[in-house]
Amino acid sequence: MSATASPSALPPVVLVTGAAKRLGRAIALKLAANGWRVAVHYRDSVEEARQTVADCGRLTPGAQAFRSNLGMETAVRNLLPAVVEAMGPVDAVVNCASTFEHDNAATFSFAAMEKHMRSNAGAAILLAQGLHAHLSARQALEPKARGVVVNLLDQKLWNQTPDFVSYTLSKAALDAANSMLALALQPLVRVVGVAPVMGQHQPLLRGEKLAERSASLPSHHQETDLDTTAAVLLALQESSISGTTLLVEEELPQDKPQAPVPAPQPPAAPAGRRHGRR
Repeated sequence: MSATASPSALPPVVLVTGAAKRLGRAIALKLAANGWRVAVHYRDSVEEARQTVADCGRLTPGAQAFRSNLGMETAVRNLLPAVVEAMGPVDAVVNCASTFEHDNAATFSFAAMEKHMRSNAGAAILLAQGLHAHLSARQALEPKARGVVVNLLDQKLWNQTPDFVSYTLSKAALDAANSMLALALQPLVRVVGVAPVMGQHQPLLRGEKLAERSASLPSHHQETDLDTTAAVLLALQESSISGTTLLVEEELPQDKPQAPVPAPQPPAAPAGRRHGRR
């Protein structure tokens, strides 16, 4: 999908969740700079959302803010229709918002897991479902209309630590959902994951080569040296990418403290086993 439009048409619309601050804001600005009208979702960061809307609007006019609690199913189901009513047809959703609260094996609870699963996995799935329904309704007048869902994952899936258990489980669930949604929602909606990794993976594809080789992506996960915002833009633009996750090498975000990674331990001697016939 490209953000180019005919002179008589409005630029395409993308809903970016959690777009008021930090990575969500950076993604919103990147997309606005490349011709997208951005629907800026936020929950409590009113002033930051207004600033993001103003900044996006200077790049591509028409950005608007939308408040929603992604932990509430009714609120999530109402979010995309509200964007459609205010901004017209929606072409993409970038799920960046997430609950990020500390727990570990000792403090884990059903309540903590449910809270993270609702906002981090459930909301993204419902928004993908909503975009598919929206595009299905557009088919009579726009038979070629297609959409994209980009789900932001986390380096913890590739760099396991014993803390933030509920958060990590919710991102693992979203990672699994990417593959299922890509199969279920095709051909109207592509689904792509984007995840920062912290230098422990050697990129398989260089950024400038990824677009031309994306049609032959051989596995569920591929790596790229693009930054996260550029990877999101690529996922929106490159129609051959779906059902895969782009791994992006980046520095640790300063707003999300990470536990130290334990030093690697030498492999234990294998336990004795009997082989062959007695």
